[in-house]
Amino acid sequence: MKNIVLIGMPSSGKSTAGKLLAKQLGYAFVDSDDLIRASEGATLPQLIARHGAEGFIQIEERVNCAVSCTNTVLATGGSVVYSPRAMEHLKSIGTIVYLKIDEKEVVRRIPSLELRGVVMRGDIKDVAGLYRERSPLYERYAQLTVDCTGASAQQTAKTIAALLNAATH
Repeated sequence: MKNIVLIGMPSSGKSTAGKLLAKQLGYAFVDSDDLIRASEGATLPQLIARHGAEGFIQIEERVNCAVSCTNTVLATGGSVVYSPRAMEHLKSIGTIVYLKIDEKEVVRRIPSLELRGVVMRGDIKDVAGLYRERSPLYERYAQLTVDCTGASAQQTAKTIAALLNAATH
């Protein structure tokens, strides 16, 4: 297995379950949001405020297209799916796993999209709009989908490991 690339809505558990999955598999763990913060020397909300949604998406694309690793679980930012170029690169280095949660769960987990540093394009102002826009993109790029609604991070990591194991055997 090369790498495991986790995509999904903000708060779907990509980082939390990703760290557990990496430990379980003996893989490294990388969070692409950490790579962006390190590359740009600023927080995600600062970068979004400074460059706007489209400018942030360009930064995110550049950083994700530069990722080069093996035996790594990579947790991506929720907006990475806005970049076909980044998604093609990530697919070329790993298996894309969509951590799917329902809209109500996103609302429960994220009290403020702005404070969280969530990219909202155009006239999107709330979770419902974000969910409608992004869900089809996650589904398009996913090679495996794991429904995480109501699941703990531990349960999610175990489910991903089992699906990956079944897919390789």
